[in-house]
Amino acid sequence: MTLKISRILHAGYVFECDGTLIAFDPIFENPFSRNCHAFPDVRFDHALMRGMKPDAVFISHFHDDHCSLESLDLLDRTTPIYLYCLFDELFALIRALGFVNVLRLAVDAPVRVGAIEVIPRRALDADVDSMFHIRAAGLNVLNVVDSWMDPETLEQLKPYAPWDMVLWPFQTMREIDVIAPSRAQGGAPALPEEWPEQLQALAPRYVVPSSCQFVQEPWSWYNHALFPITYRQFAREVGAWLPDAAIVRLNPSVSVELTPQGLAPSAPLPWVLPVGEQDVDYEYDADIVPPPTSDIARHFAPLDAEQTALALDYCTSGLLEKYEDMELPPDSYFATPCIWQLSVYDHEGAVRQFRYRVHGDSIALTGDEEAPTWMTEIPIAKLYAGLALGESLTSMYMRINGAPPDADIVDDPLIRCLFNDAFGAYQSAQLQRIKERTAQ
Repeated sequence: MTLKISRILHAGYVFECDGTLIAFDPIFENPFSRNCHAFPDVRFDHALMRGMKPDAVFISHFHDDHCSLESLDLLDRTTPIYLYCLFDELFALIRALGFVNVLRLAVDAPVRVGAIEVIPRRALDADVDSMFHIRAAGLNVLNVVDSWMDPETLEQLKPYAPWDMVLWPFQTMREIDVIAPSRAQGGAPALPEEWPEQLQALAPRYVVPSSCQFVQEPWSWYNHALFPITYRQFAREVGAWLPDAAIVRLNPSVSVELTPQGLAPSAPLPWVLPVGEQDVDYEYDADIVPPPTSDIARHFAPLDAEQTALALDYCTSGLLEKYEDMELPPDSYFATPCIWQLSVYDHEGAVRQFRYRVHGDSIALTGDEEAPTWMTEIPIAKLYAGLALGESLTSMYMRINGAPPDADIVDDPLIRCLFNDAFGAYQSAQLQRIKERTAQ
């Protein structure tokens, strides 16, 4: 027997062995997560894809670039869905989509599906992520997804070395650098210092630079600021750490057959259709100057009157109610009195500013007599998307200015109000849209 491994997109894979077909973290959308555009570019033949009937789907965690109801909507509802998630809400949402067999994964508890065994392994952030140990055809493959390796898990995995293949998350995203550009460190990007020891302990025969494979909109400055690691750098440095391993790039649709003897090309996924040049690479610019938020806001379509009212009403009432309902984190910058300014930009670049006096768990609108000490900017289209569509923080083009160097950026009042206790908002919005579309 051989194990066929095919790349879908980002952290998505199809594994096939002896008639068994399993999909991992399947994303069949481009763009996905609202503004993640496939890199390299692909499109999906959904009509052809509907003929694919996986024996199971495994989802590593709840983030919307791994668990998308729009993608799952393309699958037969009898497909078993195995999900690692600590929250019951996501299981309920998938069942509400019509899936009848939605099962909870547990760390180190093997799941056998035909010729393939999948063992969830503990990631560093076990409240969120999991990794997958796949066993088939006498082979061991470790799919780290886009999590960080837990030290105890590494000790647990060492006895399986040399691993036949490791799908390693090669990209380190600089989310804080784009939300708060004044915090950007700059300089030459470096691979994490933990990686050499971890990869050498696993001693894989083949390493696939995994996860990522997306950029933002073509005009976005994020494309040169968010992703610092290139495929070239990854292959060069990992190759030096593992001189006996092969670094294998798998672009979307590309398939390989893995055996104890080696690796061979295989027929690509027919429903993932490459568009244009595929061996593209990231171009990081440590010195890039971010454009004003007013310019970014002009790229988004105008909201209608109802949508605009929802967003602005939130700034004057909903945000205040939400903030006062939450408990301030210990040692927060906002534990002492300060003036916070929220600037909301429309599709013409015009701004509406709101100033608040914040002290601990209390917040109130105030005049412009006092200068703000913490400033937050956001396009109104993205504020609305965060409120009504479940948009995630990394795609909202929010910007924070003036925050002290020792302050925690995620203490920002807008970040806390939009994302505190907002679990499953993206999938909930997807489900609502699917139901509305089905009813038409």
